[in-house]
Amino acid sequence: MLRIEHLSKQYGSADRKAVDDLTLHIQPGEIYGFIGHNGAGKTTTLKSCAGILRFDSGDIFVDGISIKENPMECKRRMAYIPDNPDLYEFLSGIQYLNFIADAYRVSAADREQRIAEYAAALELTDDLASKINSYSHGMKQKLAVISAMIHQPKLLMMDEPFVGLDPKAAHTVKLLMRQFCDNGGAIFFSTHVLEVAEKLCDKVAIIRGGKLITCGDTETVRGNESLEDVFLELVEDANA
Repeated sequence: MLRIEHLSKQYGSADRKAVDDLTLHIQPGEIYGFIGHNGAGKTTTLKSCAGILRFDSGDIFVDGISIKENPMECKRRMAYIPDNPDLYEFLSGIQYLNFIADAYRVSAADREQRIAEYAAALELTDDLASKINSYSHGMKQKLAVISAMIHQPKLLMMDEPFVGLDPKAAHTVKLLMRQFCDNGGAIFFSTHVLEVAEKLCDKVAIIRGGKLITCGDTETVRGNESLEDVFLELVEDANA
């Protein structure tokens, strides 16, 4: 569903690359966690996959389509939720969702059913008539999740999706993520919360300084240790 092939990205004239020859494959049905310190290259990778950032070398394929050659078709098949969703705050929640549904040409019947389902699950139904500028960070995050799922993309990319969510909402988002992948979608998301990655992800990749340290099935990467212990050991080894 998502193939990252030898992706490299450098900012300005800096010696170190933000992402350095990264290759990852995310299959349909997989929740794939992307783990690393601040500045490791996670957001740069996600933005490159979403078609927001141009990259220096390599290529990215969404459902077999090159984002270099056909970015619009790739974007039709994906959704991206940044770590701090930039929403049109002068709109109400329902106006924003209808705007997104219009952009993706979702029918009136489909959007009504999906908005009702996701808003009820995330306990946002009663707030959809309110302006987004009155929303808390957690409410904006919920609205971003609904807007990402409304056109039923094949690939969902999320940058720190649980930041600002209360425990109940975070649990609901995890259930929606698993349901999304059980229905044939794929999820690629970054997180600092290693316990979440350990329990939720089918596969994980650990990145440091733009370079991939390890990747694979979560159980294989974790071995007999916690994912946190493995992460710290690998980072220390890379620093040595």
